[in-house]
Amino acid sequence: MNFVTGKSVSRRTLLRGAGVAIGLPFLDAMHPALAAPKASKQARRLAVVYVPNGMTMKDWTPQGEGLEFNRILKPLKKFREDITLVSGLSNLVSDKAKGGAHAKASGSFLSGAIPKYTAGADVHAGTTFDQLAAQKFAAETRVASLQLGCEDSRMIGNCDTGSSCAYTNTLSWKNPDTPMAVEVNPRSVFERLFGTMDPSLDEATRARRALYKNSILDLTRESTQALVKSLGSLDKRKLDEYLTAIREVETGIAKAENDPQVATGEKPSGIPFSYAEYVKLMFDLQTIAFQADLTRVSTMMLGREGSVRTYPEIGVPDPHHPLTHHRGHPDFIEKVAKINCFHAELFSHFVAKLKSTQDGDGSLLDHSLVLYGGALSEGNGHSVHDLPLLLAGHAGGLRGGRRVMAPLKSPATNLFLSMLDRVGVEREAFGDSTGRIDLNA
Repeated sequence: MNFVTGKSVSRRTLLRGAGVAIGLPFLDAMHPALAAPKASKQARRLAVVYVPNGMTMKDWTPQGEGLEFNRILKPLKKFREDITLVSGLSNLVSDKAKGGAHAKASGSFLSGAIPKYTAGADVHAGTTFDQLAAQKFAAETRVASLQLGCEDSRMIGNCDTGSSCAYTNTLSWKNPDTPMAVEVNPRSVFERLFGTMDPSLDEATRARRALYKNSILDLTRESTQALVKSLGSLDKRKLDEYLTAIREVETGIAKAENDPQVATGEKPSGIPFSYAEYVKLMFDLQTIAFQADLTRVSTMMLGREGSVRTYPEIGVPDPHHPLTHHRGHPDFIEKVAKINCFHAELFSHFVAKLKSTQDGDGSLLDHSLVLYGGALSEGNGHSVHDLPLLLAGHAGGLRGGRRVMAPLKSPATNLFLSMLDRVGVEREAFGDSTGRIDLNA
């Protein structure tokens, strides 16, 4: 109940306009009538942010057993109490699989299942743990899950020595035979979140996109004004902050669509020229989706496995993947470390957004678990042991501010099973798990 106006607002309320529907953040007015604010069940979110091609482990791993923020993790030091570093875990099934090292690592990472060695359409792996959560929450959200990326997302063909691109270009599998395609265009993600769910013809879709250029907030002005009249001062501020965030994302997409630096045909419309702006825009979309409870599950690939992206903006004009096969060359190692640091810096933007966004009796970060890391540790040898993994957030009472040391070569699925517990998805076992990890030990 809104204790200023005495009116209650449904959690399902939408701001509607021509071809658009905007979900709302959690407001005080959404508490059940006559119930105390803390009586409402708090939604929990699950996210994965994936780093390709391995890590410069000497710049990731603390020297002792405590939580230290070495060179790569320094951008996250200011969030110390929100971070849980997890060491000792392995992607054991990758060593049992056939095919390209990158494909079998990422193709098995979130499922703990051996991917079938094929470059054809007969791909087969395992249901991933994020999709188990998506199935659990699907009835309560508009979008079951988001699969986002910042690079080539084709799902067919040979991408790694006879292994299908489906294994390198996505993380999520709805079931063992269905990889989830990654969306790389911010405009498409925005439309999925805020466009109407009614089927539309191509012509109607184009018309809706033209309307978006005027801002969906303009299209929903009457609906917004009607809602604001029923809100107290605190809820009005929350709503204003939320709508401002949407406007900022819209502006970022529009800027990318009109960026003269992007040659026609070089990138799809809506993808920023700057990689940093691109990644931050995708993180902002996830934040808004979590804030409005449009979805509770997302995966984000900062790059696909085998990525040959270059990073001239940080002094690395060389393609990423070949650099990771450095054979001990110090210049190559240094360049890989710079890329790893850059990725961590961009991830800190996401953590900051979640931490600063109010959600019920806390922040989005308080009610989320975000896994950061990858399916390879040392890229030079394609190692799948002692993976670079950390958690950000406090969903399910995770304290943070510590390092958890799992027994060496414990399956990473032990961590995923423990994460599912904390977001309310009950499973006896998952993939090749052998037990659970006590994350508050």
